[in-house]
Amino acid sequence: MKSYLRVLSLTLGLAFVGAVQAQTAAAPGARVETTPAAGAKGEQVVAGGQVPDEATRVAVIEALRRIYGPSGVVDKIEVVNTVSMPANWSANVQRLITPALKDIHRGQFQIEGTQMALSGEVGNEALRQKIVSDMANSLNPTYTIKNSLRVPVSEQITVDQALANRTIEFELGSATLTRKGRDILDEMAPILQKLTNKSVAVIGHTDNAGSRASNLALSQSRAEAVKGYLVGKGIDPMTLTTSGVGPDQPVANNATDEGRSRNRRIEFRVGRT
Repeated sequence: MKSYLRVLSLTLGLAFVGAVQAQTAAAPGARVETTPAAGAKGEQVVAGGQVPDEATRVAVIEALRRIYGPSGVVDKIEVVNTVSMPANWSANVQRLITPALKDIHRGQFQIEGTQMALSGEVGNEALRQKIVSDMANSLNPTYTIKNSLRVPVSEQITVDQALANRTIEFELGSATLTRKGRDILDEMAPILQKLTNKSVAVIGHTDNAGSRASNLALSQSRAEAVKGYLVGKGIDPMTLTTSGVGPDQPVANNATDEGRSRNRRIEFRVGRT
């Protein structure tokens, strides 16, 4: 049985991560990733991974540029001719890359053959249903979509507003919080204390300077440092989890100082205990 272009993943809001993944015996786990980031200057998409030919690469990039603008797409896609895909895959993906994607936050969109799964946060129930309905109507009946979009809990909105797109800073190359970083956490601690029956995932991110392994370790250490500081402010440690994803979920282009600065960040995700 032939393996086809497999996964498209999107994470929006503070980070938007997308991937179109292909698998064959010769190229397991090949993929295209697109990473848009919301900010004061608009959203940016970093597209990377593997596609079977130049025409497909151009089609995906041009579809993204129609949504995010020519300067809003960073192309890191590789062409690997051992990757295969279903008939009309490129055309179908282009139909799915629409402005509606900007309405999905903290989301994932996966395509595996003709099976798709969409998850993440949207502003209201009507929008949740409309996004998937519009996608389904744009494709032929062989494609199916699992709708796991949800309307976010109000506590997540409160936490996001408290962070207010600010960056929790650390000393260079370390997990030591700066005074500015501690000040932001001092503001957030009372808000986090008010959350009831909720857990908070503290997620560390880095830029891509240095090795991936060292950045994964650094991002984990920074997430743990934030947890430790918040516990010192009275937050129940049982309500906080930590993880470090290193450079894997950028929200900006690592080619610039500003982009690298935005990528070095701490993210808070509210869930249910």
